Amino acid sequence: MTDSEKLNLILEKVNTLDEKVNTLDEKVNLLDEKVNIIDCDLKEVKQKATKTELIVENEIRVNIQRVAEGHLDLSRKLNECIKLSSDIKDKQEIQDIYINMHDSKLKVL
Repeated sequence: MTDSEKLNLILEKVNTLDEKVNTLDEKVNLLDEKVNIIDCDLKEVKQKATKTELIVENEIRVNIQRVAEGHLDLSRKLNECIKLSSDIKDKQEIQDIYINMHDSKLKVL
């Protein structure tokens, strides 16, 4: 094999290697673009998550506390009404007893 043939063979191999490097470089560039897109998407997701956390902290939690306080007030009022109803029922029973006693006395007269 002559020197010229050897040089041609080396040149072919270098060209093949150069093509492979170029292909690899293109793939790396494509990967870089995809990673940049993913980074942008991730930033958006983080921003949305932060907004959601703020809404939960500043609005929803406060509203839940208001509802809970209102529920507590309603519960107290219900307990008061139940107690009042029970007291009225007790008084009504006593009045019924008195009415029956007086009715019995009137019948005897």
